[in-house]
Amino acid sequence: MKITRFAQLGAVAAIAALALAGCASNEAAPEGGSSEAAGTLSGNLVGGGASSQEVAVQTWAAELQTVNPDLTIDYDPAGSGTGRESFQAGAFQFAGSDRAFKAEEIEAGPFDACAADSDIVELPTYISPIAVVFNLEGVDSLNLDAATVAGIFAGQITSWDDAAIAALNEDVELPATAITPVHRSDDSGTTENFTDYLFQAAPDVWTSEPDGVWPLAGGEAAQGTSGVISAVEGGQGTIGYADASRAGELGTVAIQVGEEFVEYSPEAAAAVVDASPEEEGRADTDIAIELDRTTTEAGTYPIVLVSYMIGCADYEDDATAELVKGLFTYVASAEGQDAAAEAAGSAPISDTLREQVNAAIEAIQ
Repeated sequence: MKITRFAQLGAVAAIAALALAGCASNEAAPEGGSSEAAGTLSGNLVGGGASSQEVAVQTWAAELQTVNPDLTIDYDPAGSGTGRESFQAGAFQFAGSDRAFKAEEIEAGPFDACAADSDIVELPTYISPIAVVFNLEGVDSLNLDAATVAGIFAGQITSWDDAAIAALNEDVELPATAITPVHRSDDSGTTENFTDYLFQAAPDVWTSEPDGVWPLAGGEAAQGTSGVISAVEGGQGTIGYADASRAGELGTVAIQVGEEFVEYSPEAAAAVVDASPEEEGRADTDIAIELDRTTTEAGTYPIVLVSYMIGCADYEDDATAELVKGLFTYVASAEGQDAAAEAAGSAPISDTLREQVNAAIEAIQ
């Protein structure tokens, strides 16, 4: 399955605009929504972070700005690490990140974007498979297991006709082309999710702890999601990993789960999230998912990222709190989730998760 980056946004915008415009500022908010999103927001909101969310955030911003013409939302897709650091330093009013802040990072603080003693808000509102993409003439798709993927990115499997790849793809004519693995050069939540999969699912091959910074020498490094896709597209025998919304026409890998090979899809990504627990010991506004990468449940795709919208439970400035609350409300709404799914191929969050997310949003002040 291919998920295209671009979609027919006009129809989505019309639907979202009608849904939001139907809630006047003095009327009750629609389910999962807020009157703050219906034409009453004004000002400039600045955020940034995960490039995986770029298409989705552009869509959310465009929809909100359609019904709030005095609102401007700026989002810099500089990477999850930059997003978290800039939010913590107070340069961003909100951030996007392909991982939640670690408990020790929250404890260490401070968070200059927030009022003193404020909890942070972390909302898992963007769920998407990470595609393993490649550029190999004459080959559109391959079956790989975790150990083989790990061997390729660890530099242990160096040719496309290697016996490990051939054994999983008996009907594919594999050339003796050298493999060039492409990884992110920046501190990336996508990298952390990808290396977490390798570490959990192939620990005998991939021995490096999960990290947003690529842990090994060798291969080719590229900045951001766009850089990885460009590098894979521009080479021959290249392979990389990226948010599935950006896979385009590149070859893609079906991952072995149990006895089957599963292609990426929003549905398969959502299935893994629903089967995974939340991290314990966090504030009620901090909803962090502990992903299970080793599941053998049918129809699940384990290389998935849960990307978070991050803000403060308490802002020093009431106007900022209103803007962040309005944005997050639309992002979590059924309309917002459907718009992101249409534009970016993400998986809409479940109704159960939406209830938790909305409760966290209500705490923003």
